[in-house]
Amino acid sequence: MAKKILLVDDEPHIIELEKAILTLEGFEILTAEDGATALEILKTEKPDLVILDMMMPGMSGRETCDSIRKNPKTKDLKVIFVTVAKFSEMGQKSLEELGVSDYLTKPFDNDELVARVKKALK
Repeated sequence: MAKKILLVDDEPHIIELEKAILTLEGFEILTAEDGATALEILKTEKPDLVILDMMMPGMSGRETCDSIRKNPKTKDLKVIFVTVAKFSEMGQKSLEELGVSDYLTKPFDNDELVARVKKALK
């Protein structure tokens, strides 16, 4: 059975790119354009991984991840952040505290996206 991934990004072209790449790899894809929609989807769907944009209007990726971690049903979900920001050591420590599996910097390499996803799903 295909692994299910929830893509969360406020930029539709990024979602389309990630979806195209990961669908070719055989993953089932769910999408949300903001954190609130992602949390609604997580009430009924159980993805194997969430790929979450850090900087979104309304609810940020960090706030969305925080909500995922606080919910007993979703607290163990694997999360990869996608961001335009480079993380300092301090930033990486806060990612560990949020229980984030990995992060990718935009623009990302397609092969790197696939490799990171497969690594997170092991």
